[in-house]
Amino acid sequence: MSDAIIPIAVPDLGGNERKYLNECIESNFVSTVGPFVERFEQSLAEVCGAPRAVATMTGTAGLHLALLAVGVQPDNVVIAPSLSFIASANAISYCGAKAWFLDVDAESWTLDARLLHETLAAGTEITSQGACIHRRSNRRVAAIMPVCTLGEPPDMDEIVRTANEFSIPVVVDAAPALGATYKNGPVGNAGADLTVYSFNGNKTVTTGGGGAVVGEQSELLDKVYHLSTTARTGRDYDHDEIGYNYRMTNLQAAVGCAQLERLDEFVQSKRSVREQYNSAIDNLDGIEAFPQVGWGEGTAWLSGFTLTPSSTSSAAEYCDLLRQQKIDARPIWKPSHLQNPYTAALCAPLAVTETVWRKIVTLPSSVGITGEELENVLAALSHVTKTLNQGG
Repeated sequence: MSDAIIPIAVPDLGGNERKYLNECIESNFVSTVGPFVERFEQSLAEVCGAPRAVATMTGTAGLHLALLAVGVQPDNVVIAPSLSFIASANAISYCGAKAWFLDVDAESWTLDARLLHETLAAGTEITSQGACIHRRSNRRVAAIMPVCTLGEPPDMDEIVRTANEFSIPVVVDAAPALGATYKNGPVGNAGADLTVYSFNGNKTVTTGGGGAVVGEQSELLDKVYHLSTTARTGRDYDHDEIGYNYRMTNLQAAVGCAQLERLDEFVQSKRSVREQYNSAIDNLDGIEAFPQVGWGEGTAWLSGFTLTPSSTSSAAEYCDLLRQQKIDARPIWKPSHLQNPYTAALCAPLAVTETVWRKIVTLPSSVGITGEELENVLAALSHVTKTLNQGG
């Protein structure tokens, strides 16, 4: 085995990235103005089954703008699962709003659609003006933010049905879900008001750092675009509200255009890695494969395993021992309600979240992972599992 650790997720930049970046350099279009930005937005919208996309400097910036565009204001409440990278909750805070953390479904690790309806029915009331009010805090519930956990789509039909019943817009945090489908259609066209993607360096498609907001409602996308360009009006230095310098650069978009050309290849590679891990995990005691939703197909952005209820080991033990074997195994995110900035946040009961996050281990899942690297991961996983099962 090589002395180099096998990383969790690295990009594959073996396409037209260098060519397109050279075009940026030769043209001097390297900032937010340049032909690759528009080209990236058009290509992304087509992939997502949406009429338009607005590219941003990060996925978190996209979430912030999307929430503002649907009307989230200071002291409002936004529903989100606690089982997510902290950027989801941070985007809510950027708006001056408060997160209301709900649990995930044990079979999908995405926002529990049944629980969402039950919680809204029991904990809110609708005013004569049609606003949904969180009864205990007397705050307006301004948005619902489902998360595509590890690239898996939430049950969007049920979530949107509930959102419509309570007159609440839906913004999907689909950070790692480019290429995922919901009921045979793209996640970006599954009924949400806006859907947000991330193109960070560890995502299936990367721009180095970047994001995008997609949707069907032109007025919302106009708002996102306007806010992303410092709310500038006209060619001179006039600005009609507080805006943000959130646009993606031409350099980032050039990389993104090259990456999008290989999206299908990348997603298939990720799913193949998932299948090989799952096949091996089926033969190991004490661990089991990640759940797979019945209403769509995820991107398998990160693959790995979860400890069975009968396991006496911990995710931390697995990660430590696998790292000793040069495998970059990692736990999933610590839930947001347990993070220092959000310990006083509004929370519904979070029984599933508080159970599953301690049992999840992610394994190397790069789009360009080699056959030899996969064999090394599987051999190390088998060795560590047997060691732990024997109490060693």
